[in-house]
Amino acid sequence: MARRELQEINAGSMADIAFLLLIFFLVTTTMDQDKGILRQLPPIIEDEVIEKEAFKRNVYEVLVNANDDLLVEGEEMDIDELKDGAIEFLTNSGVFSDEYVDENLTERIWVRRAAVVDAISTLKAQLAADPENKTVDGKLKSQQAKLDAIDFFGEYKELGPSAVISLQNDMGTSYNMYIQVQNELTSAINQLRDELTMKRFNKTYLELDDKIEEDRRIIMAVRKVYPQRISEAEPKEIGI
Repeated sequence: MARRELQEINAGSMADIAFLLLIFFLVTTTMDQDKGILRQLPPIIEDEVIEKEAFKRNVYEVLVNANDDLLVEGEEMDIDELKDGAIEFLTNSGVFSDEYVDENLTERIWVRRAAVVDAISTLKAQLAADPENKTVDGKLKSQQAKLDAIDFFGEYKELGPSAVISLQNDMGTSYNMYIQVQNELTSAINQLRDELTMKRFNKTYLELDDKIEEDRRIIMAVRKVYPQRISEAEPKEIGI
């Protein structure tokens, strides 16, 4: 009896189906994206000579070595104390008054309504003469945010242009310690912002919605009073 020859299976259609399924997977699947930690660096200071002691006063130095030891302003500090230390640095000499001054910590400079109104008037005139000038437009928006801050919270004292929290990690610093330090510094700024908005608007800073025009103005105003000035240097061997 002759054997029946088996028919070959046509795999072409299966390949087409597999290809279509792959395309469907790529189109419909969302991938998690790694996000860095947002940091706003202090503005570049042009044509300005800063005395060494004044510069040192305006920098809150935070160092973490390979053993996860924390050194702040040249002294050892427990991680649980970092938040309070950062708040003290950011609020030194008062924010809405001259109630407290420590000559070893950063200074804050009064922002007066009259000066801000004059600056806005000057910048508007410059922008009218040169509507495409992005630098002038940016300065105008900054001054308008300052005026909003005064309208919302009253005249206040801003951090000087060189004031910054400087963070330096060792190449051997553990990731856990790195995140703890970041959290404490960010928490210090958020607490100050929350206190400011709760007192005036009965809501925290994080409850403000930047999609709402009024809330967006408040957010920009709060950032003028308490900017996020955290500068992180490239890790190196600290040796402490």
